[in-house]
Order: sequence, then structure tokens, then C-alpha cells
Amino acid sequence: MNEIIFLVEEAPEGGYTARALGESIFTEADDLASLRQQVRDAVHCHFDEGEVPEMIRLHFVREEVIQA
Repeated sequence: MNEIIFLVEEAPEGGYTARALGESIFTEADDLASLRQQVRDAVHCHFDEGEVPEMIRLHFVREEVIQA
């Protein structure tokens, strides 16, 4: 595996959550810099050495509600 993709969303209580697609990896942090480090740590903990993806892609999802 060369790449792993995370969906990043703003958490309702503040901060951010990140959930991997196709893997059981979830993490959260108060700010984006911390989230990036948390994602790296979670990926390295999840995979065995030599199987860690070369690239981690963060896909930011933002929900916006507008009045009709």
C-alpha cells in the first residue's frame, strides 16, 4: 500500500477528527498541527514495520447548511 486516505472533519465540540478509509484507524486533536502528528502516530501504530504507507492523504470535509 502506497497511500492511505483520511477523512478530516471539524468535531461538533471543537477540534478535528480523522477517520481512515478502508482501515480501522480513528484519531482526534484540538488543532490541525496536532491532528497531523496524531494521524502519523496512529498510522505507524496500526501497521507493522515495512507495511506503513508512504503517503498519508488528508481529505477535508466541511458541512455547511444554508437557508433555502
